[in-house]
Amino acid sequence: MVGHIRWKAGQAFRSGLVAVAALIVTTAWNTAEAQPKKVVELFTSQGCSSCPPADRLAEDLVKNNSDDTLTVLMPVDYWDYLGWKDTLASPVHSQRQRAYANQRGDRSVYTPQMVINGEEHVVGSREGEVRAALARAQPFTSKVDLKITDMVVEAKVDGLLPEGAEMATVYFLKIQDEAMVDIGRGENAGRKIKYVNVVRNIQPLGMWSGGAETFRMPKSKLMLKGDARCAILVQVEGPDGPGEIIGAAVMDWNGGS
Repeated sequence: MVGHIRWKAGQAFRSGLVAVAALIVTTAWNTAEAQPKKVVELFTSQGCSSCPPADRLAEDLVKNNSDDTLTVLMPVDYWDYLGWKDTLASPVHSQRQRAYANQRGDRSVYTPQMVINGEEHVVGSREGEVRAALARAQPFTSKVDLKITDMVVEAKVDGLLPEGAEMATVYFLKIQDEAMVDIGRGENAGRKIKYVNVVRNIQPLGMWSGGAETFRMPKSKLMLKGDARCAILVQVEGPDGPGEIIGAAVMDWNGGS
């Protein structure tokens, strides 16, 4: 533990691409409920005693800032050895956090960490610093229209890449609405903690190089029981890892009804 945050160094992660399936659909579309202007990723852990205040701040952002900000939790697994196996963690989240650090050129992998629009990172429990970082976030340069039918998820991306960028990855996120976890061991033993907007899966749909392009995937391959909503992120690919997020959309699986 360093101060009031927990640190972890690691290696870079590069996501593989998956094939994009094109489907012809004639049923009615559900359209995206929100096109956020900012994205917050909280890297958190049930085994870190410094994380609950950040988890509560993330919940507040979800409740009160969802009109313009998509806030998601990315529980990491690298503290599991301390005595409690995080029930929501994924090694993919840990790899993504390390990849961010690699792209920035620093060793800042810790919990709780919030990453704003894929670039600036702040200690996730420091509300003033988090809100200041959100205020500094640059406007997105791409627009995402997200639509869902009974069969397919479709993301229409249009806009421009930032100057100097050659390519962006279009990511699909499955999001669990909330989870209440009774923690039996470790630094948070005996606590019952609420987690909201938990990412259960993140996968690339394809690459985008600017202009208008549509990405489609069968809904059956994306939706799992218990998922509340889904999101699309358009993220610039840096030379050493994921970079700036330049577009996003989010909607409930039921179309917000």
